[in-house]
Amino acid sequence: MKGIVFNLLEEVVRREYGEDTWDDLLSAARLEGAYTSLGTYPDDHLGQLVAAASAALHQPGAAVIRWFGRSALPLLAQKYPDFFAGHTSARPFVLTLNDIIHPEVRKLYPGALIPEFDFDTSSEEVLVMGYRSPRKLCALAEGLIEGAAAHYQEKVLIAQPQCMLRGDEQCVFHLSFTRLEG
Repeated sequence: MKGIVFNLLEEVVRREYGEDTWDDLLSAARLEGAYTSLGTYPDDHLGQLVAAASAALHQPGAAVIRWFGRSALPLLAQKYPDFFAGHTSARPFVLTLNDIIHPEVRKLYPGALIPEFDFDTSSEEVLVMGYRSPRKLCALAEGLIEGAAAHYQEKVLIAQPQCMLRGDEQCVFHLSFTRLEG
């Protein structure tokens, strides 16, 4: 896993829970935590950090990962504003994952293992998104989608009728975006 993921996690943990919390998580996870954005680290480091956070917060690991995705999205929007420019809502932004965002991620972070997405856009109301990754971080994808919706002042309803964690070949999300009033 690329170090940028750990850098984002450190940033959101420090911002939300205080400076010492990141060090406490590293200690509980028995990790050193010297992550460089371009470095590649074992996937289980994220698992260990999530397990430590899950224990500390008394929340399931999937909830911690979802929170991380939601919280990291605003940082990504600050660091990579070009990815978000030109979109007025989350749906067209999400549809750029394969064709724009992930090719750019590969340029910025050579060797990055990127999940695969497929889309069914036949409905105006519901975007159907397939997700495949050996990491099975569908909760992170869900959190990032929630963060994207918030970025565009929308809410998103997410249904997940299929999930690799339940033995399905891929995760399938049904996404319904609506503009927040206000």
